[in-house]
Amino acid sequence: MWKYIRPYLPHAVIAALCMVGEVSMDLLQPNIMSRLVDDGVLGMSSGGVPNLNLVLLSGAAMLGIALLGCLFGSSNNVFVQYAGQNVGNDMRKDCFENIMHLSFPQVDRFGTGSLITRVTNDVTQVQGFVSMFVRGLIRTSLLTVGSIFYLFRLNAVFGSISLCAAPLILGCIIFCIRKTNPLFPKLQQRLDNINSIMQEDISGIRVIKACVREIYEKARFGKANDELIKTQLKILIIFAFMNPMMNALLYSAIVLILFSGSVQVREGTATPGTIMAAITYATQLLNGILMLVMLFQTISRGYASWKRVREVLNAEPDLKDGDFDGKTEKKGEIELKNVSFAFPGSAKNVLTGIDLKINPGETLAIMGATGCGKTSLISLIPRFYDVTEGAVLVDGVDVREYRQNALRQKISVALQKSELFSVSVRENIAWGSPDASDDDVREAAEIARASEFIERLPGGLDEQVAERGSSLSGGQRQRIAIARAVLSPAEILIFDDATSALDLKTEAELYAALNELRPDMTKIIVVQRIASARFADRIAILENGCITACGTHDELLNTSDAYRDIYNSQMSGDESGVNVNA
Repeated sequence: MWKYIRPYLPHAVIAALCMVGEVSMDLLQPNIMSRLVDDGVLGMSSGGVPNLNLVLLSGAAMLGIALLGCLFGSSNNVFVQYAGQNVGNDMRKDCFENIMHLSFPQVDRFGTGSLITRVTNDVTQVQGFVSMFVRGLIRTSLLTVGSIFYLFRLNAVFGSISLCAAPLILGCIIFCIRKTNPLFPKLQQRLDNINSIMQEDISGIRVIKACVREIYEKARFGKANDELIKTQLKILIIFAFMNPMMNALLYSAIVLILFSGSVQVREGTATPGTIMAAITYATQLLNGILMLVMLFQTISRGYASWKRVREVLNAEPDLKDGDFDGKTEKKGEIELKNVSFAFPGSAKNVLTGIDLKINPGETLAIMGATGCGKTSLISLIPRFYDVTEGAVLVDGVDVREYRQNALRQKISVALQKSELFSVSVRENIAWGSPDASDDDVREAAEIARASEFIERLPGGLDEQVAERGSSLSGGQRQRIAIARAVLSPAEILIFDDATSALDLKTEAELYAALNELRPDMTKIIVVQRIASARFADRIAILENGCITACGTHDELLNTSDAYRDIYNSQMSGDESGVNVNA
């Protein structure tokens, strides 16, 4: 945590000095009040005649000290908040940056809900931890020690009484902290569960409504929320019992001070002003101890949150960057050499022994049954995952040797599930190419066959897209995502079933425009329809993680039983005439 505190250490030091000033002002007040009562009001030093001038002077001094204390306290708050908020700000940014560098399996291991909790609630708890540490620890320590010290200065008996209560109070605090410490990590995990359910349900609200599962999800959320409240109540109940117990101990000490003081006043060894000052110091001691309870509670929860935040900050990306800058003579060549792949943590291969070479400018279609490994195969090319065995080469260089940014600038990807952002249509298309001109954006939209519907939107390219693209149809979302992929000046274009929501005519026009305007771009298209694949340069058939056949449409009709089965099940007289390169 020192890494984040160090830049704002001067502010923390100033805050600490201001707190010392505020507590010092608080500790000066009772002594002045003692003199005001004894000499000013009761006139004990002037034969019982009240000293009005002393009352006015002492009152003015107390008011001035109080105002000075307020100034110190306000300054402390300003500097503490500045340091705490900036520590949290830097920490939250670093967490998010680190999350952006994590691999897909790492994100899955943390869980979306947990990452949201850590970047929001946990960082907020750490901010409170830092602020309370700077403000609360100094104030509590000085107020407690200072009150006991001044009580001893006033009267040794008063100091001894307060000192005897200290071990009992400390024991009470230690007992409660030991009971609550294990509960704070559980509390944050309960928040993880709630955030996970919220994220899932908001993303899948259409499915929930379509399947009439609102009541079930309400019960699931309610159960998670009940678990959170149950854990939180355990913590609050422990502290609820601790506060009255400590109050009882401290007020017992005050009663003993009053009893002892009354005896001493009767014997002439103490004055009423001394008794009032002692009660004030004892009250300050009480406030200091109560703040100590809050301090330990905040620090305990903040430290539990810090450990969770630290897990994100210290998470090393599974995929290490190479040193290669991506500059090659070849442009768009892909080769897979004896590639096998299994998802992290799984012993079962998704892909086995894949050997495949795709030449620059070639169009390769990949077909196969659901779950045969098509998406896994294309995910290895931009290095979303690393191979288990073998190697994936782009332009003759192993993808593991590339800097990831350099590799992914060579590759443009459009997925079946089109991810859009809550910005304008123009910004969504130019998401991967922010420097693209309006003419480039329009050309990409034309290639993707998105221009027609974009022009009909009230704002055209400036139309704001709703969250996750919910204001657009599935086909419209796919065409914007395709336009985004086409706009990128990449050498390799990958469509992972990205045209599934398009009709065959629109799809054919898209591929024809791509071949005309991007003839040198290597294209890999994962498709389910023969009509989409038949006019690719080659078609690879993937079965159970292995490429069982690869060739042109006519070659596969003659040599591949799997391809013939797909062809016979899909093609009708109307569909067989569609030419995607026409």
